[in-house]
Amino acid sequence: MQNRSRVSIEEKYKWNLADIYPSDSVWQTAKDKVASEIPTLAQYHGRLMSSAGTLSDALDRMFAISKELSRLSTYAGLLADQDTRDGRHQSMRQEMSELRSSFSTQVAYVAPEILSGDRAALRRFLDSEPRLTNYRFYIEEILRGATHTLSEKEEKILASSGQLARGPGNAFAILSNADFPYPTVTLSDGTSAKLDQSTYSDLRALPNRTDREKVMSVFLNSLGSFSGTFGALINGEVQKELFYSKARNYPSSLEMALDGPNIPVSVYQHLIDGVNKNLPAFHRYLKLRQRMLGVDKLHYYDLYAPLVPSLKMEYTPEEAQKHVLAALAPLGPNYLSVLEKAFSERWIDLMPSEGKRSGGYSNGGAYDVHPYVLMNYSGKYIDLSTLAHEMGHTLHSYYSNKNQPYPLSGYEIFVAEVASTLNESLLNDYMLKNIQGPEARLSLLGNYLEGIKGTVFRQVQFAEFEMRLHEMAQKGQPIVGEAVARLFLEITRKYYGHDQGVCIVDDYVAHEWSFIPHFYSDFYVYQYATSFTASEALAAKVKTGDPAAINRFLTFLGSGGSKYPVDLLKDAGVDMTTDEPLNLTIQSMNRTMDEMERLLAAR
Repeated sequence: MQNRSRVSIEEKYKWNLADIYPSDSVWQTAKDKVASEIPTLAQYHGRLMSSAGTLSDALDRMFAISKELSRLSTYAGLLADQDTRDGRHQSMRQEMSELRSSFSTQVAYVAPEILSGDRAALRRFLDSEPRLTNYRFYIEEILRGATHTLSEKEEKILASSGQLARGPGNAFAILSNADFPYPTVTLSDGTSAKLDQSTYSDLRALPNRTDREKVMSVFLNSLGSFSGTFGALINGEVQKELFYSKARNYPSSLEMALDGPNIPVSVYQHLIDGVNKNLPAFHRYLKLRQRMLGVDKLHYYDLYAPLVPSLKMEYTPEEAQKHVLAALAPLGPNYLSVLEKAFSERWIDLMPSEGKRSGGYSNGGAYDVHPYVLMNYSGKYIDLSTLAHEMGHTLHSYYSNKNQPYPLSGYEIFVAEVASTLNESLLNDYMLKNIQGPEARLSLLGNYLEGIKGTVFRQVQFAEFEMRLHEMAQKGQPIVGEAVARLFLEITRKYYGHDQGVCIVDDYVAHEWSFIPHFYSDFYVYQYATSFTASEALAAKVKTGDPAAINRFLTFLGSGGSKYPVDLLKDAGVDMTTDEPLNLTIQSMNRTMDEMERLLAAR
């Protein structure tokens, strides 16, 4: 629970931010230095295409400053997230947001100036100047985006709007993590609990059905009482994206979002269509869950209840680390040695505490240091699985940063969940091989299906909701809390088979969208599903012990952003433009349900 004070947590469970900067004052000095260097980028204005050397000098300086900004922002962001109530650290994060906006404004001339130059001369520069090798992909990207690149003056205006554009997301983060008056509920055993985001996620899984119904209804209705505020925030986010898409001459916000990583729009729509086609498999799982819970009618508040209530699978942090290391052993000794460093050298902020940001993430933004992980560990199997998941992100960033120069180290979100979900798959296999008894096996198989539910079906449900929400804005329809809730409820009921009686989605579920932070990272969530299906295909090959498959996967981790994400996955052995990844996932899902039904029949 997040009611513990941070000072009461052992140091070994807290990240060591001194690896980035030894103190806030050192951070401040570094920030001031970078702030003074940003204006020096103006010296290359109007001269970029004068010679290969000048272009190289400009890009060297620009990316060096960008790297330091990323390091500064990482430190400020991690500090702000460890206690969202700390105004000083929130100010540091805001300072970095403003400084990054200033940097973007200062370099707004770069793309227009390169595009206005002679293309033949640019090709000669690339072929003759070795220092431009690391920037070739960056320059090719500028050329590919020519039709959406504006004049220098217009680019500068758009860049200077960055701080303003982050307003809805920043306001949502503070409201949902620090300022929201989360309600308190009294449970059937007489205990009271404040339903903040972390506590809600925990208590909605209570074995007592009356308790979990109360927890969900009180929490979501509480969000619904602020429907107008949440509606205004999400409208600000959606309108921001619509503005940028129009300014950059894109037909829609979706096409603008997918054009950055060069993802065909057909991949997004194809995923939604494919998941809708496979809803019968999802409904089969929901009916299996109903059977295992022994309820006459499955309700939405039953979706997080333990499938095997009598089985307690709890792990100390040390036990969790041991299991993760054993499960990921197929990825080789080098992979494990990095994991051990992460565990022993305090890369992880593990335990929940008052004011701490909810959920979990991995941040690899300190390129010259190492990635950091935020978690809210409570000892359950889901926390063990989350640890494996976040370490997948961490190792991906670690290998990318170690193997690629800074300009090519950042990988796209489209591939960001592949390593994390592959780790979860390896953990699930390991636990199935090493745990005894049919009840434990049922629990683990059910957890695997829960992963598919949460990462494929739920995220595609969110992706369809997000697409429809942006289409409303495109059509000029009002985006207010009531309309957003109505849309969310309609789509949720379709996915969960409400009208067919598969799972009853109560009216208050309409407000669930209000606390999903990913809707402020536009068109992000679908990539959970694409990454999951890609990792399922890759994991099947890795689990055979095929050295070539393992090497391809590790090469993928070290490839960073050196290619477009679809091409990186093709190199690793998965073609995301086909039905194969989703089909393999559904086949695996059905095999798992077959086994669970056999185990249930043998009870």
